[in-house]
Amino acid sequence: MNDDDLRCGCAGATVWFTGLPGAGKTTVAQALAGALRARRHRVEILDGDPRHATLPTGPARDDPDRHTERTGLAAEVLARNGFLTLVSAAAPGAAGRAAVRRRHEATGTPYVEIHLDAPRSVCAKRRPAGGEAGRTAPTPPPDASYEPPADPDLHLITHHMSVTQTAAAVYALLADKGVVRSRCAGLTEADAENSPRHHES
Repeated sequence: MNDDDLRCGCAGATVWFTGLPGAGKTTVAQALAGALRARRHRVEILDGDPRHATLPTGPARDDPDRHTERTGLAAEVLARNGFLTLVSAAAPGAAGRAAVRRRHEATGTPYVEIHLDAPRSVCAKRRPAGGEAGRTAPTPPPDASYEPPADPDLHLITHHMSVTQTAAAVYALLADKGVVRSRCAGLTEADAENSPRHHES
């Protein structure tokens, strides 16, 4: 960890964006990452969107909960090494998400679960033409089997908020939890200008 990280209070944490495909996970994670990096935080994004995929591949993707746990392990290792790790992945099963939270708690690694929520009809309109064609995805598809979190750290209705408003709400929560310094909380007008106007994925 360098002096810039210490100035920003970056001790590492996992911020997991869960929700239906098209709820805005990738878009919000990218907007938040930009704001965090502008404030000299070390940030990594683990993304399950097929257009930006950075998550593990292989047989585990056929088992949604197992895939979620593998992703959670990668995120927890990054977080323990001082990165603010933003995970953009549906993680459709409640059991898989619970296992990830338990692992973080066992190692004392901060973990924040954000549920980005939007009606299926809205999500369908946001997704690229062709839907999930060509995607290597858990079976059944996450939008068919998604189990919403019962008690997320933050629940945001994305079709009633701009990308900047959504990212700002997450940033404020991270400040409240001490993950980032409160003096840096909130996104600026410059952040807003650099953020997409609409949620996409």
